[in-house]
Amino acid sequence: MKDLVEVIAKSLVENPDEVVVTETDKGNELLVELKVAPSDMGKVIGRQGRIAKAIRAVVKAASSKSDKKVVVEILQ
Repeated sequence: MKDLVEVIAKSLVENPDEVVVTETDKGNELLVELKVAPSDMGKVIGRQGRIAKAIRAVVKAASSKSDKKVVVEILQ
């Protein structure tokens, strides 16, 4: 999931070098944290959070075959 979020985020932002994705396994939950440059925060979140919701939907669909719940957090 880390690679998927990283590819999506890097295609959206103007500073792809500053995209950092970390993945933490917490039992039956997988936490994916996304950090981008402050100037790119709006591009990743989108108007009314639409792009963030779309990223979460794609990750949820990709992880549907595994038993783990995947949570995507966008950090400042």
